[in-house]
Amino acid sequence: MKDVCILIPTLNEEETIGELIAEFKREGFDNIFVIDGNSTDATREIAKRAGVKVEIQRGKGKGIAVRQAFEEIESEIIVMIDGDGTYSPSEARALIEPILNHEAEHVVGNRFAYGGAFARLHRFGNWGLNRVFSVGYGIKLSDILSGYRAFTKAAVNRMELAKEGFEIEVEMAIESVKKGMRIKEVPITYKERKGESKLHFLRDGSRIAYTLYVLAKTHNPLFYFGIIGFSFIAIGIISGIYVVLEWLKNITHIPLTVFTSLMIISGVQFLIFGLLGDLIVTLQKETLAALRDRSRKGE
Repeated sequence: MKDVCILIPTLNEEETIGELIAEFKREGFDNIFVIDGNSTDATREIAKRAGVKVEIQRGKGKGIAVRQAFEEIESEIIVMIDGDGTYSPSEARALIEPILNHEAEHVVGNRFAYGGAFARLHRFGNWGLNRVFSVGYGIKLSDILSGYRAFTKAAVNRMELAKEGFEIEVEMAIESVKKGMRIKEVPITYKERKGESKLHFLRDGSRIAYTLYVLAKTHNPLFYFGIIGFSFIAIGIISGIYVVLEWLKNITHIPLTVFTSLMIISGVQFLIFGLLGDLIVTLQKETLAALRDRSRKGE
């Protein structure tokens, strides 16, 4: 297809990269860009022999690779796919179609639509992170960690991406929500990967969860400060129960009583900060929406 670039971030994917490129070419996609994370196997050599553009990324991490590639790609539509053979090139057109029909600017392939070859622990972790995203950002997506997506070049240019690792997928979804872009999910298949997964459940999962939480500060202050506030109040209630039980035994804990009061008061203050912040963000969104409407009418 014209004006569509297939972006494939890779790291030691010699078992799958050759067939992946061949499948995309059979589907009619000739503009293929492999951005390689300094593979120690034959990934780059295989890709070069297949006749596609290959570059070595600067630094380390998927996020850095994706950001570097986005800066170089000039095509109007970008399809990003992992190079591990878990996704089907035949489904690329399904991701592109909502963009061509002006239904979306960012399309996410939903791996859970048909089940998917997930380990039970990874399935549970994905479920939890998707729920947190839905609560924190007010939009329900089933697979924010999907490595198969499509964007318009304009949407990519509007994203302010900073993450260096696997958090990049979450950051792209968050940026799309913050910038008011239209996001759509389409069902895709997800096959079992060859070789060992590069995603570490605890390390990368905790980073992704932290990204979800921290970036909510400017989009949903009530969610951000609410978690802090309720945590403080919960600590205060627990220590307060202990203080009361001890007081019933004629044992007083003055320092702990002061601590309990401080925790509860601080928790309530954080909740108030969240409410005020939420009010400011809501007013800002309404103002921006009104300006966009006025601009469109002026056109």
